[in-house]
Amino acid sequence: MKTQIKEIENYVHFHGAEYKGKVLMVASSPTISEQTGWSIGFWAAELTHPLHVFQEAGYEVDLVSTEGGKIVMDSYSNPTDKSGYSAHDVVSLGYMQQDWFNEMLQNTKKLTEVDPNNYDAIFLIGGQGPMYTFKGNKDLQKLFVNFYEANKPSAAVCHSTTLLLEAKKSSGELLITDKMWTGFANTEEDFADNAVGMKIQPYRIEDEARKIPNTTFKVTSPFTSYAIADGNLITGQQQNSGYAAAKLLVAQLSK
Repeated sequence: MKTQIKEIENYVHFHGAEYKGKVLMVASSPTISEQTGWSIGFWAAELTHPLHVFQEAGYEVDLVSTEGGKIVMDSYSNPTDKSGYSAHDVVSLGYMQQDWFNEMLQNTKKLTEVDPNNYDAIFLIGGQGPMYTFKGNKDLQKLFVNFYEANKPSAAVCHSTTLLLEAKKSSGELLITDKMWTGFANTEEDFADNAVGMKIQPYRIEDEARKIPNTTFKVTSPFTSYAIADGNLITGQQQNSGYAAAKLLVAQLSK
């Protein structure tokens, strides 16, 4: 699965780790929530925590988005946000001090502009944006299935798992058929809705997943780190599960 090394400005080599390959990370471009009117995008920890895992393991990371260009953090995920909701997230805070990281967020390629053959794995970043920008996104479905059918580790966390409600293999069968997977849970949606006093999401992943036959959607206690690998499909429940999902991905690549 090794690919030729290319020099890029945003590659950071951690602790002298040997170069092992490339991982493609996909984030939502900014959009506006039809439910809340908020400006939404990606969840910071779901980018930075996996990014740290990949870089320390020796993997180069390219970041793309649904539309290309600048991407933005959901405000509650920004450790400097006045709400203090993610003030504990020192990993994201550390990355935010790096010029190369901020430049990366300002200048993403559109996901259709990359060749999946140049990468060893794919990782979908969650947040509030994917509920609008990943849903019904045929280009992203095609990209993710390309990795999956090439037997490359294919990961999605939190609300990015909404893609799996629709993504189909080349046979026409849903990718999640006969698979065990996870994603943002109803109990977590309840917590979020109660915290802000309104319904945040236009639909719930768990509700939709449980309507689908021949698949197993599994969740654990709210906001507990939880990730599942069923073959080369890797899923994480919510924002606290990005590290665990990334470790499962690296373990598969290490084989």
